[in-house]
Amino acid sequence: MKAIIPVAGAGTKLRPHSYTQPKALIPLAGKTVLSIIIDQLKEAGITEFVFIVGYLGEKIQDYVKSKYPELTAHYIQQVDRQGVGHAIRLTRNIVDNDEVFVVLGDTICEYDIKEVVASPFSMIGVRKVDDPREFGVAELDEDGSIHHVVEKPQIPKSNMAMVGVYKIRESEQLFQCLETNIRQGLRTHGEYSLTDALDCMIKMGCQFKSFKVESWFDCGKKETLLESNATLLKKFDPVVDTTPFINTVIIPPVSIGTGCNIKNTIIGPNVAIGDNTTIDYSIIKDSIIGSYSNLFDIVLNASVIGSDTNLRGESRSLNIGDNTSIDLG
Repeated sequence: MKAIIPVAGAGTKLRPHSYTQPKALIPLAGKTVLSIIIDQLKEAGITEFVFIVGYLGEKIQDYVKSKYPELTAHYIQQVDRQGVGHAIRLTRNIVDNDEVFVVLGDTICEYDIKEVVASPFSMIGVRKVDDPREFGVAELDEDGSIHHVVEKPQIPKSNMAMVGVYKIRESEQLFQCLETNIRQGLRTHGEYSLTDALDCMIKMGCQFKSFKVESWFDCGKKETLLESNATLLKKFDPVVDTTPFINTVIIPPVSIGTGCNIKNTIIGPNVAIGDNTTIDYSIIKDSIIGSYSNLFDIVLNASVIGSDTNLRGESRSLNIGDNTSIDLG
């Protein structure tokens, strides 16, 4: 089985951070979105990965090589982004009819991945939502089998949203459907959709079962990213050694990277700080702070601060990208 992770999206809803950092590498609870996904798949015994990269793809490649040197990793460049279906089609020669486990690069879910991998059926992760019109939707039979999937329907016949996790046994049929849809120009909402290819497979007779995820973390925009950060900090419960930090109060849960210099500060709850960041005379809660940043005399709440950032001043709710220098004094 090979894992396919599409990470070519530009992450427009997370700008300005996604101008300089791929969305999958945005820090989250002391990890990154991508590392959480890879760790889950590794836990299930998957060691061969195909990363579909695009904008800032070299950062994805450098990160995987540095953090996961033991993986067999392939990188496919999606120069012209025409949807997830188009991206998956680019992996055909590497997959070579093996089973595939597809996880969208901004998708973090909690589920029994080993059970899904071991299932004799192709599987699609689903979760009940209040408004399914913004998602791919699966229509289920009573036994959990899926008889139809549709992308962002205006009049949904189901409230079971597809969360972006798919185990596909019949990869040959998957690529046949993708090729047919692209050849015929079958687009949904302007893109070649993976959902359309899966529905094509169902019509060909491929059997799909659903599995329900316990939790689904939205990392697509600032507000939900901070909510996900808080929830995952409570789950991971990182241990922070406060010894190096002078006159500093830590209110868990908090994650602090290596090489940080923190003094005269109150941090927490729900704060994740990257490596080699300096903080002095500040109060920070419910926020994500990047690496190699310098914060002085600042009060932050519900903020996302990029890496290599200098920040001085007073209380604000901020959304600041990398390589920024701001003086609020």
